[in-house]
Amino acid sequence: MNTKRWVALVAAAVLIAFSMGLNAMMAIFKTNFLHSFDTVLPMSGDIVINESVLEHGDGNKRIALLTVNGTIQDLGSGNAWTQVEYDHQLFMNQLEIILVDESIQAVVLAVNSPGGGVIESAAIHKKLLEIKEQRQIPIYVSMGTMAASGGYYIAAPSDKIFALKETITGSIGVIMQGINYSELAEKLGVKFETIKSGPHKDMFGGSRETSEEELAMLQEMIDEMYEEFVDIVEAGRGMSEADVKKVADGRILGGTQALKAGLVDEIGTLDDTIASIRADFDLEEAELFEYAKPEDSLAALFGMKVGSMFGPSLEERFLTRILTTHNAPRAMYLYGDF
Repeated sequence: MNTKRWVALVAAAVLIAFSMGLNAMMAIFKTNFLHSFDTVLPMSGDIVINESVLEHGDGNKRIALLTVNGTIQDLGSGNAWTQVEYDHQLFMNQLEIILVDESIQAVVLAVNSPGGGVIESAAIHKKLLEIKEQRQIPIYVSMGTMAASGGYYIAAPSDKIFALKETITGSIGVIMQGINYSELAEKLGVKFETIKSGPHKDMFGGSRETSEEELAMLQEMIDEMYEEFVDIVEAGRGMSEADVKKVADGRILGGTQALKAGLVDEIGTLDDTIASIRADFDLEEAELFEYAKPEDSLAALFGMKVGSMFGPSLEERFLTRILTTHNAPRAMYLYGDF
């Protein structure tokens, strides 16, 4: 093992010890003096989620500010060397906490996302419905630059939706895309040798033309997911199927257009959304907090620094991603490029 790897190993050991010590100190010495720092919340499975107070107030009546930023996909939680834009499991854990934390009296969900996976979007939607039904607390949504497709899907069950005039939203629908590279392979002299258990095992895989029968199969699947999306909007917005389908053809809308179509309730900022939920539910004195991202902690920042010094190079990380990512076509609630 070369010197660089020995140094990296020692640095990793120091990082682990530092992280454990920091979390222990935060748990033991949580006082009023430390209240402005992160509050450490232990979760099942050794998961730790931090809280950061944004506006001090009544700790028995709190407003949780949640954020979905980026493509809604379960890409894991990253590590000391790499970070993910949206951490699906971390976000789902935050929703689980809200289910059991009775001090939380309202939720503001800030959405800045083009959408993402059908499964991940549905999981968030289901958990938000659980919170509404079990906790009986309001959920308001503030749309940022974009809240399209799956970004709108997760916003639909909320009690009130705010958007900016400049927000790109809508894109209600489902998409599945693949690349047919069979002609290119033929020109390059590449031949595919496939052994399969049935005629459709390699359908939509890119190595051959998709048959009309197979296209019909896929279309039926997409249509079913689309109708589910329409039902979600109907239920969440109290709209008729006909009214939803007027704008549920995949089109995108600006904030003002979405307001006219009934997809959002008001034009306003995140601050407007927070002020509205305070006024509507007598929460003017409530504490406002958010769950801090793991990279906001000192231990994570130290880990990122160590990672930049001793971790894999950019080229190594790129090759690892190529070799470990399975790019099979999948149905998406997504606006924009895959």
